[in-house]
Amino acid sequence: MAEEILPAESFFNRNFGIGSGDLEKILGTALSKKADYADLYFEYRRNEGISLEEGLVKNCSQSTANGVGVRVLAETKTGYAYTDDITIENLELAARTAQYIAQNQQSQLPVSVGQSPSEPHDLYPIKVPVNDISLDQKVALLYEIDKFTRSLDARVKNVFVSLASEYKVILVASSQGLVVGDIQPLTRLNVTCIAEENGERQVGSFGGGGRVEFGFFIDAKDYERYAREAVRQAILNLSALDAPAGTMDVVLGPGWPGILLHEAIGHGLEGDFNRKQTSAFSGRIGQRVASELCTVVDDGTIPFRRGSINVDDEGTPTHRTVLIENGILNGYLQDRLNASLMRMALTGNGRRESYAHIPMPRMTNTFMLAGQSEPEDILRSVKKGLYAVSFGGGQVDITNGKFVFSASEAYMIEDGKVTKPVKGATLIGNGPDVLTRVSMVGSDLKLDEGIGTCGKDGQSVPVGVGLPTIKIDGLTVGGTRA
Repeated sequence: MAEEILPAESFFNRNFGIGSGDLEKILGTALSKKADYADLYFEYRRNEGISLEEGLVKNCSQSTANGVGVRVLAETKTGYAYTDDITIENLELAARTAQYIAQNQQSQLPVSVGQSPSEPHDLYPIKVPVNDISLDQKVALLYEIDKFTRSLDARVKNVFVSLASEYKVILVASSQGLVVGDIQPLTRLNVTCIAEENGERQVGSFGGGGRVEFGFFIDAKDYERYAREAVRQAILNLSALDAPAGTMDVVLGPGWPGILLHEAIGHGLEGDFNRKQTSAFSGRIGQRVASELCTVVDDGTIPFRRGSINVDDEGTPTHRTVLIENGILNGYLQDRLNASLMRMALTGNGRRESYAHIPMPRMTNTFMLAGQSEPEDILRSVKKGLYAVSFGGGQVDITNGKFVFSASEAYMIEDGKVTKPVKGATLIGNGPDVLTRVSMVGSDLKLDEGIGTCGKDGQSVPVGVGLPTIKIDGLTVGGTRA
């Protein structure tokens, strides 16, 4: 339910008694000594989680939280303070605290509170948030999913189903005259099953969601697709062989494998790492950093997507930012502080976990654009290699781009054909180097189902990833057999 400036401002005025005059007064306190910029971030959040296990509802939780963060920027210094008790007195105290942290000199900057100069997006016009759907309806859906999943295969021994929803209202007011708000719903449904055969147990999991209504899962019976996919993965892994180890060509499937792009390359393109010269991509704008087949985009403006937001957590409308174009590095993802210090444009990527956290450059929906090759041709081009369809966990070192990722679903490719499934495969490499080894890019770009959560410096935010089928030449694969 994306709403423009007045509804969000009215929400905080109605619920907490905060008006435009109060905003101006608090910002004036934040700038009472020398500072370059100050802003207020108001947040109200209502969360709900329901989970079913072993045919019974095992958890049902509801929580609300609200608070305000006050930030003051003075050159490279950031002062930040927050309160979860929204009163004028507490906001004044938080403003003074943030100001003293940032600087101790008199300010000559004017304070002006007004409307946002930019038209906000309307990316998720939801009429009824999932949080407002009755608990009975949601529990009934979980039971239906449990029943359907168990009916798919006798080897399914247990099923876990969870539904998580969030309703969040934000308001950002800055010393530059910006006042902008947004209402941000978010929902995720997940199905996990355990399959057993001959004493062997394997797990399969699938899910999706986004900034969507409850009907998103029901109208097209997407929950049945989630269940089928979870069961398919679990049954497949019952017959999977141990993965081989060695250097080989690797084909990444479309969609969720974009998590490798997100982790191994995306974080290295965030402005703070590059301003501090700690990224493998630092100082390389205008240089070739990837195969000419690679164009990488971060786009926070795709309707209803998990990683999309109308405005970032600094009030800047989100953008479609081309990071790498035909192999050439174009720029970085920026928040206000780093864009200012690097003298670069804002990209709408200032994000934070909550009012208790400072914003920093973060991805939204990050993906590689489609190429010209047919996926079948990519697979046929591989004599012996690995086809990685889905990933589990992974680690990356931002300073040098080195990564390790575990494949949760993978197959051998032999003489151009996908053959036996394998388990225990890990991909080991270097992000910038991997991009130069991309020799084919498929025409089948796909975004993930809406399950991504990104962690950075102890903060988590929802994100999206995507990828077409791509071929990487000579990547190191870790396995359990030679």
